Amino acid sequence: MAASPPALPDPGPEPSRRRLRTVVTVLWAAAALALTVSMVGGRGASPDADPPHAPSALSAASAVPELPDTPNTSAAPHRSADAAAGPHLPPSRPVRLIIPKISVDAPFTDLAIGPSGQLEPPPSDDTNLVGWYAKGHTPGEAGTAIIAGHVDTTTSPAVFAGLSALKKGDRFQVVRADGVKATFVVDAAESFDKDAFPNDRVYGDTAEAQVRLITCSGDYDRQARDYTENLVVFAHLV
Repeated sequence: MAASPPALPDPGPEPSRRRLRTVVTVLWAAAALALTVSMVGGRGASPDADPPHAPSALSAASAVPELPDTPNTSAAPHRSADAAAGPHLPPSRPVRLIIPKISVDAPFTDLAIGPSGQLEPPPSDDTNLVGWYAKGHTPGEAGTAIIAGHVDTTTSPAVFAGLSALKKGDRFQVVRADGVKATFVVDAAESFDKDAFPNDRVYGDTAEAQVRLITCSGDYDRQARDYTENLVVFAHLV
């Protein structure tokens, strides 16, 4: 995914949780995951392995497509709680993602920024698992929440294999730890070349409660062992 933006600095113990959550403009620095969080930023050394149908599949540990690079924290605008617009909920970690149209009912795992400054992808050995940037906004909270998942693994399709079927107006839900089932409506679904990934548009903070669902898409480049694009589903809380 194109030239990688600067790595995120170590936030240290001082910044408030709000500032850490603002850093959400992150996500997919690991691999076009067919999940996972395979999102944003350009292409770099890709940890992805051949897709399931490829003749020489690699081990499950390396079967994660490359995610987009994490944006610089300076690109994330600071927003106070008073600036929230539209419906929004208090912070509460996500527990389960439910997308009826594509038969997704999957638990969440936390995603963090690795030593390289990129968001690490979800484990590739569980095909029914989605990840969210745990230091970012929680789904339903005012701001941009990032959720990533694999499209496939070396053995089978994965949780976001059908993500491209989502269209404007479709709905999905995020079950939260506080017991609230937050409902989101899709605004758009677009694929971006990894070498020209719009970091600001995808990861930029918003006053509304929004979510980005991200996975790999496009052709599989056997030489780079990575997909050429990232699919991003844009949605807002209703």
